[in-house]
Amino acid sequence: MKKIIILIICFGIFTSCEEVVDIGLNEGEPKLVIDAKITKNIENDSSVARVKLSTTVPFFDNEINLVNDATVTITDENGTVYTIENTSDGLYEYEDFNPQPNTEYTLEVVYNDEIYSATEQLQTVVPLEFVEQRNDGGFDGESIELKAFFTDPANEENYYFFEGLSSKGNVYDAFDDEFFDGNLIFGFYVVDDLETGDEVTFFLHGADEQFYNFMFILLQQGSDSSGGPFETQPATVRGNLINETTPDNFPLGYFRISETSILRYTVQ
Repeated sequence: MKKIIILIICFGIFTSCEEVVDIGLNEGEPKLVIDAKITKNIENDSSVARVKLSTTVPFFDNEINLVNDATVTITDENGTVYTIENTSDGLYEYEDFNPQPNTEYTLEVVYNDEIYSATEQLQTVVPLEFVEQRNDGGFDGESIELKAFFTDPANEENYYFFEGLSSKGNVYDAFDDEFFDGNLIFGFYVVDDLETGDEVTFFLHGADEQFYNFMFILLQQGSDSSGGPFETQPATVRGNLINETTPDNFPLGYFRISETSILRYTVQ
């Protein structure tokens, strides 16, 4: 348990006072955090499976506890097992995974004698088409705004996860097509200090309704542009992963399989 010491200062005409208040913070057992994805680039047909593992830390700790001693596999519905190797600190990868449509894939992570798992299918996506730039945007009318456009397929229920990434800051968003079915639509990107010559990379990922809801809640909690949606959150948001060994000790994070469209843009 950690304590916060708060100084309460009272100001008056003739007197002032100072009181020390100790507030105890309960620290729960660390939870495993699993950020797992298989992405298939629709522009060049390349694919990769990446799993990042860490454990939660106390609120005031700044360091991330990365996990390098887990066993990570992905098994398809036909019984083929792929071992996802630990390639760097906290990161497990398998190049050229090549997920197939309408096929179930089960992620399994074995850590501290407990088994964590989730099962997903590939979610398709449409290509990003072009970027529109505006130089008089923002609240001050002087910021550069970018819109990355794509065309939603008509008469289908579609969900998307959008990322705009650059050295000046990252933007994330989640869409469903309830109000733009079959139309041209865009992901919006604006950050401070964006200027001519900056490189911005846009990602549009296919998603299902469950992942859309998961990301929507994370983003509503106020993930900022620097940390990203998979950093420590103000409240627990359950993903699709379960603990098969000890159900109450559920992990945090998500396992998704997405087609991805990538579009790189140089600010004019």
